[in-house]
Amino acid sequence: MSTASTKSRTDKQTEPAGALPRGESGYATGGTSEPQLPERVWRIASLAILIIAALFRFYALSLKPLHHDEGVNGFFFTRLFRMGVFTRGSYTYDPANYHGPTLYYFTLPFAWLLGLETFALRTVTALFGVATVWLILRLRKYLGTAGALAAAALAAVSPGAVFFSRYFIHESLFVFFTLGIVVAVLRYYETANHSYLMLASALAGLLFATKETAFISAGVLLIAMVGAEVYVRYVAPVLLGSTDARRRGRKTHESGRKATVAAAPFPAASPRFPLAAAVCLAVGIFIAINILFYSSFFTNGEGLGAALRAFQFWTRTGTRDHVYPYYKYLDWLAQEEAPLLVLGALGFGLAMWRATSRFAVFAALWAFGIVAAYSLIPYKTPWLALNFIIPLAIIGGYGIGEIYGSADDTMRRAVAAVLLLAAAAAGSYQAIVLNFINYDSDRYPYVYAHTQRGFLALVNDINRLAQASGEGTATAISVFSPDYWPLPWYLRDYTRVGYHGRPGAAGDAALVLGNLNQDAELHAMLGPNFQRVGAYQLRPGVTLVLYARRDLIKP
Repeated sequence: MSTASTKSRTDKQTEPAGALPRGESGYATGGTSEPQLPERVWRIASLAILIIAALFRFYALSLKPLHHDEGVNGFFFTRLFRMGVFTRGSYTYDPANYHGPTLYYFTLPFAWLLGLETFALRTVTALFGVATVWLILRLRKYLGTAGALAAAALAAVSPGAVFFSRYFIHESLFVFFTLGIVVAVLRYYETANHSYLMLASALAGLLFATKETAFISAGVLLIAMVGAEVYVRYVAPVLLGSTDARRRGRKTHESGRKATVAAAPFPAASPRFPLAAAVCLAVGIFIAINILFYSSFFTNGEGLGAALRAFQFWTRTGTRDHVYPYYKYLDWLAQEEAPLLVLGALGFGLAMWRATSRFAVFAALWAFGIVAAYSLIPYKTPWLALNFIIPLAIIGGYGIGEIYGSADDTMRRAVAAVLLLAAAAAGSYQAIVLNFINYDSDRYPYVYAHTQRGFLALVNDINRLAQASGEGTATAISVFSPDYWPLPWYLRDYTRVGYHGRPGAAGDAALVLGNLNQDAELHAMLGPNFQRVGAYQLRPGVTLVLYARRDLIKP
């Protein structure tokens, strides 16, 4: 993907004051006749979008109880937080748990500042979610003003982007690093500034230190980059004809196009720092970041080998667990992100039909390529859809920008505005319903075996009874249910909790938890000294029962 900027490559060329910066490959993007918004309007609109994104992600961040996976991540983080970064064994990467360590280390500053609380855990993922919207705005040069604002708005209110930014899981960081690589590489091709190459390498290192699925995203990005170059340079002229774009009223800048043809496919080497040396340094940065994180900051040398074995575990899991048919992601997207899916398809069609922007073709191939790649894998979970939502928002924003700026036509601009407002309104409504009202209802695809809100009543009863015992967090608790996550996170301050997985001797436990299926057995085992306090739904199909010593229950 050639993204040379004629302005950066040739010092003699300048652009009119106030003009939108020329897009990659020498083509103006977002429509050459796009009306230019005053810079102040751009900044106000961008700030408004970021504020909306932040409100959706941070409001009542602790409202829903932690999901099973959040509880597991919270357990790992609690050990790291309490034992310290440089204590051996505080965090040991285990490939059987699949995902990488960046989530835990990036969360540390927020827990130090806010305490070991649910809000602190989710703050890091919410911030990365907002930062992803900010990165989309950094694509203004390639999407046009209207396109960048539209893409950022679509991502800001996407039900899935909001929902999974409010989860303490790896996906929010993973998608930010993926988009960050794209933005850094574009800047590198524009400027030939090696610092952007180092930044791209660092982000790639963080991507691979976040999730083992990094090789899928990296592969799709590379294929999309090569595919965009081949399509624009060789395929489109044959399919569309060399004058086809002009026949459709799409003007190109001839001087920019000639400069692009003459430009080298890679940035020119700096006499002070050769390209080969820069590439070697970038590779070193990538390796160093992975060593740093997977070795738990040099406290666990076995973590490096474990990181490589993770791909073996993931390969088995990818064909065995959470198996769904190939079309399942499209089904989920159609239910939750229908406007985004439609606008993404519109942007894809315009990008391929006009073929005047390599970046637009790249974004189109990225968006639908990543959907195809994950669809071919039997393993499917809803949070992986975040990998699709962001590129779909980008190419959908491009489509709106093209309609808005394709001609000096008030009607077309009105159509573009109506499309964006309708999509944003639908997304906002669905985001509110999903994240603040029905966040634990499995009628919604993104709510996947989520912990029910009634589970928090169980936590409150445990805390109340523990205080009644006079022992507080030293109260002995026995958990006999095989299903109990995210309970360890909520009982993290209790020092005498045993997780047994099946009924056995209660010992000196004052509180006993079991599965509803174990209720009769627990009642017989515990005898008259214990009383059943209540039943609490953990998640669909799993209900927990709580027993307490009779002396703790007030008459």
